[in-house]
Amino acid sequence: MTRSNDGVAAGALRERRWFDARPWQTNAALLSIGVGLVLLTRQLISEYDHFTIGFSGVSGWSCILYLGAALIVMSQPVDRFTFPIILLVAVACRLVALPAVPFLSSDIYRYVWDGIVQHAHISPYRYVPGDAVLAFLREPHQSIFDKINRRDYAHTIYPPAAQALFYLITWISQTVTGMKTAMVLFEGVTMYAVVAFLHSLGVRREQSLLYAWCPVLVWEIAGSGHLDSAAMAFTALALLARLRRRPVLTGIFLGIAILLKLYPLVLLPALYRRGDYKMPATVAGVVALGYAAYSSVGLLVFGFLGGYVKEEGMATGARYFLLELAQVMPGLHNFTTAAYFVFCAMVFAGIIWWCWRRAGIGGADRIRPFSASGVASFLPPAFALAAALMFLFSPHYAWYIVWLIPFFTLMPNLPILAYVLGFFYLYTTALAEPGPKMFLANKILYASVLAAFIIQIAFERLQVSRYLFVQPVVSSDPL
Repeated sequence: MTRSNDGVAAGALRERRWFDARPWQTNAALLSIGVGLVLLTRQLISEYDHFTIGFSGVSGWSCILYLGAALIVMSQPVDRFTFPIILLVAVACRLVALPAVPFLSSDIYRYVWDGIVQHAHISPYRYVPGDAVLAFLREPHQSIFDKINRRDYAHTIYPPAAQALFYLITWISQTVTGMKTAMVLFEGVTMYAVVAFLHSLGVRREQSLLYAWCPVLVWEIAGSGHLDSAAMAFTALALLARLRRRPVLTGIFLGIAILLKLYPLVLLPALYRRGDYKMPATVAGVVALGYAAYSSVGLLVFGFLGGYVKEEGMATGARYFLLELAQVMPGLHNFTTAAYFVFCAMVFAGIIWWCWRRAGIGGADRIRPFSASGVASFLPPAFALAAALMFLFSPHYAWYIVWLIPFFTLMPNLPILAYVLGFFYLYTTALAEPGPKMFLANKILYASVLAAFIIQIAFERLQVSRYLFVQPVVSSDPL
């Protein structure tokens, strides 16, 4: 698209917006909000040691500022300084959280330990950390060992690519800070993929603020160093490769993502392109190769996966909110776990059928911000698969939902915004306690998502978004 066409399109867009600011005003507002987010990140670290406003106070105000920034960047004009401001604030928030000792989760200590064990030429799947065989590793790394959860009975649960990553990171630094740094760097990979995806669709890169400033990422990646950052990065690269119609690269990236956290497997039907078997064959090859590399331990290569399924109530159905909700409704008291699994299978079957219908389409349509329509044809069903897994699985920990944020950045919509921020906030309150309180939290969360879905439909019917948000210009260049 030519510069003159861009100018005409921009002029037409300015006529549509409900409020016309100037770019410097956009930047000033974003910079002010960004300073607030950095200060809130500092307050989060302070809350580790002593109560001031509580985690819910920090998360609540962070959500408010994030919503304000999202509204501004989606509705107001920008200039060449806007994106650097977005990056500056994103990096500053993560640098504040990075040096702090993890407080909200201890998973990262197992990451470091698994890397240390491998450097001793021992498979991380063979022994639990508390096994006497590994006693010689404890004294040099006592501070790591003492904070490993389930160390006396659980073999590692992390798949082969995760173990290879732990080995590489601990080859450089056998510290928690080193591991957290690597996970934050993977966020940079995700950011690259998101910006490149937006650019390919002709959407301005400043929309990446929806990812870069999302507070849950600062808490769970920079704060706790969760492995989901690496899985998210390779998932984003797989989406970008699929957009560019590179099936082998798509398969490699998706296969690595699966070998990091398993759940990206649900995206396979959406990323498949009819008639092209290179991508699924590559995924199968990468996964097989990964497990073969650690196969010397036999079935122990699956680690604590079975134990985790039992511990989290996945087999009995104790963890599924929608199942629990159905069982308290009149006439559905005898709704079984098996029936719920059938329901889940039907949901995924419907989405997979949608994927199959779109599998031969590779183009891009016009995007409407905060709308579920448009973008590259494979993205909506991919997003639907990821979201359905989270809604049906009803995770108890915020790091499981972070992989939805790149999807949300590429396809902004109110239901996922309500889900991500609602989950983030509610699970920093007293309602996060398992049992009746958590059931209430989920009732609030799912009701909020339903309300957001209804509002979005109303917006679409009334075409409200065209008066509120910048309508992106889609490039006429072929993908």
